[in-house]
Amino acid sequence: MSVTADLPAPESAPALEVLVHTEGRAGFLTLNRPRAINALTHAMVRRIDGALTAWEHDPAVETVVIRGAGERGLCAGGDIRAIHDDARAGGTATPDFWRDEYRLNARIARYPKPYVAFMDGIVMGGGVGVSAHGSLRIVTERSRIAMPETGIGFVPDVGGTYLLSRAPGELGTHLALTGAQAGAADAILAGLADHYVPSAGLPALADALTREAATEAVARFARPAPPGELAERRAWIDACYAETDGIDTVEAVVGRLTDSGVPEAKETATVLLTRSPTALKATLKALRRARAEADLEAVLNTEFRLSCAALASPDLVEGIRAQVVDKDRDPHWSPATLAEVTEQDTERWFAPRAQGELGLRAPGQ
Repeated sequence: MSVTADLPAPESAPALEVLVHTEGRAGFLTLNRPRAINALTHAMVRRIDGALTAWEHDPAVETVVIRGAGERGLCAGGDIRAIHDDARAGGTATPDFWRDEYRLNARIARYPKPYVAFMDGIVMGGGVGVSAHGSLRIVTERSRIAMPETGIGFVPDVGGTYLLSRAPGELGTHLALTGAQAGAADAILAGLADHYVPSAGLPALADALTREAATEAVARFARPAPPGELAERRAWIDACYAETDGIDTVEAVVGRLTDSGVPEAKETATVLLTRSPTALKATLKALRRARAEADLEAVLNTEFRLSCAALASPDLVEGIRAQVVDKDRDPHWSPATLAEVTEQDTERWFAPRAQGELGLRAPGQ
């Protein structure tokens, strides 16, 4: 497949970080930071948005395809080290990044042309945001899809609480609180993906998309996904994470997991107790609120508040330090236990922030 740089890159967005070209009927976006598993920068978000603007009313472009360079994955998320450094410096640049990123997520969900995401390899955090809101989401045998934010003192964002709140039963609650990775079948079951295509078939599918309608091309390459894990775990997941007798707290979830008599459930309780207590409680509340919202835009507005609150909290810096910077895997959360995080503490994360509001409105509002 030939590559032609049809769209010039603004000076703030180096062209090499997102390769943008058209071929036949398709416009291709290739995230191109393979050494960082294509982690998103602010410049990359702007470049993607610029391409979508150029292609939206271009009759020559019938389909948009997003994929990642290298063998490791589509996108590992946002540039977490940059967020860590900004948080330590007072957190002035990151809210601007999130504002543009979340607006891009909403745009992808409403895009008027087929938006095909190759969710091959690692797809986490911000990688979910630029793929799972698309209209045709392709997973492979290598797919590892996750929203692992509670492990770094953060909350699922980029519309993650919207997507996960709509998963069958309590699968989304499980994935959000634990940050567990979903393979191909599990991602399809949870509503994060649509079709399975073996990774070896992606180049041929990309080529077909330059000549054929997206829906027909994807259907021709799609195959049954290998068995996953969540379907057989659904019974204890639904029982342990659902509100029971009017009680819907993280503490209750941990207790039910521990007392379920299911070894995998007990192991999950142990995992939850390693996550940021504050992030866990904020995430559970965000999921329940997202479930009641009709529009993605409203959920993104709430997630922006939550993200800014996390940026100002000690757990985000500490979580990134432990998992990414020092890699000692020994975060010291503050507060350290679920019991120490009050309802008032959690509710403050949902309050308006000094950084302002995202201000997204759903079409028709």
